[in-house]
Order: sequence, then structure tokens, then C-alpha cells
Amino acid sequence: MTMRWKLFISILVFGFFSEAIWADEAALRKAIQPHFEDSKIESVKKTPYLGLYEVVVGDEVFYTDAKADYFFFGHVIDTKTRTSMTNERIQEIKAARRVPLDSLPLQSAIKIVKGDGKRRVAIFTDPNCPYCKQLEKELLNVTNVTIYTLLYPVLKGSMELSKKIWCSDDKIKAWDDFMLKGVAPTSKDCETPLDVLVKSGQENKVSGTPTLVFADGSIVGGMIPAAAIEEKLESASKSNKVSR
Repeated sequence: MTMRWKLFISILVFGFFSEAIWADEAALRKAIQPHFEDSKIESVKKTPYLGLYEVVVGDEVFYTDAKADYFFFGHVIDTKTRTSMTNERIQEIKAARRVPLDSLPLQSAIKIVKGDGKRRVAIFTDPNCPYCKQLEKELLNVTNVTIYTLLYPVLKGSMELSKKIWCSDDKIKAWDDFMLKGVAPTSKDCETPLDVLVKSGQENKVSGTPTLVFADGSIVGGMIPAAAIEEKLESASKSNKVSR
């Protein structure tokens, strides 16, 4: 058999198996979707674990068999390294996820400009969240940044508190006074964009506060120190310049 024929057969075999894999994954996706009517299946792919398939829905990872007869929720543990392969995949998925900063309802944010304000970050935050209050203290040490504070009242009592902050004559002062000094806001009722902000958070899979969205679309969930914020701001700023 000539080299040309061997190459031709190899291409045919590779193509056949590639199509079979894609067909399996497409069929699995179709079989799984009815069980998650309100959620999008991000990906379905075969794993090296006992013929199981990995399914990603939002930021969640679970496993299924080749016919989607069974779902397996939990962690796959590598017994040699004692690490969770599932947790590593979840972290990879979260790290790769991007939310364009300008796609957020920034017009409904409490906008705080510090220094030249050239660097930008949006923060989904809840006034009753203790980690959000810690983050505000860290932000005191960060300058040359525009901070878009997106009120995301998900904790008990936070909706009314957020309304009072938004309806204050000086929103920035009311926010700082409560988050940094514990001074409760006093204001009359007014129209607020809180429904829009909550909807935006849900659509962008914000599952906790604080959640920071940087100019390059990268996301950090949880409280991080000023040094880490500075590092992310610089990295996002450089990335944005390159992409332009």
C-alpha cells in the first residue's frame, strides 16, 4: 500500500470517529436539555473516567453515561494526588468566563471616580454583605479608577436598605457612610433601578457578593485585597489596549 493511500485511509478513519464523537455529544445534549429547561447547557464532552461525559450547566459540572440515563453529581477525586478533578474544571470554567463591562447597566450604578479614573471595575455588591464591607475598606487604598457600584440586594433586608441608599440626595456619601461607618441611610421613597440590577446579576450568573467585573471582562468572586485589585486593574487595562 502506497503512502498516499495510507494517508487517505487515516484521514477517513479520523473523520469517521470525529463525526461519531460529535454525534454522540449532540445526541446527549438533546437528551439532557429537557431536564434543565430554564438553563443553557454550555458543553458536553467525553471524559477519561469510565466512559462518562462531563456536562457543564452554568458554572456547575456533573456527569452522565453515554445514553443520559443517569446523572452523577459530586466530585471526581484523583486518588494519587488527592485532588478534585471536578473542582479544577469548575475553576477553569469560571476563569475563562467573560462578561463585557459595557454590557452591564452601568448607567444604574453608583459611580465613584478616584484620581484620573482611567481604569474601570464594576462591583455587584450587597450592603448587608460583610465581605462587601471588607472590600470597601480595601478600595480606599486603590486610586486612579472608576468604580461602578451595582447594588445587588440578595440578602435579607437588603432590598429596603438599597432603596434608601439609592434614594439619598448624595448616593456616594450614603454608600460610604453605611459601608465604612455603619451609619444607616435615611431617605424618602423613589424609583430605583434595583430590579434591572438584580436581573443583570442573574443573567450574568452572579451567585454571590461581592463580584468584581474588570475592563477585560474577567470576573473575580469574593473579597480580594487592594494589592490583588491593583494587579487585576493593571492586567485588564493592558489587555484592553492590546485588543483595541
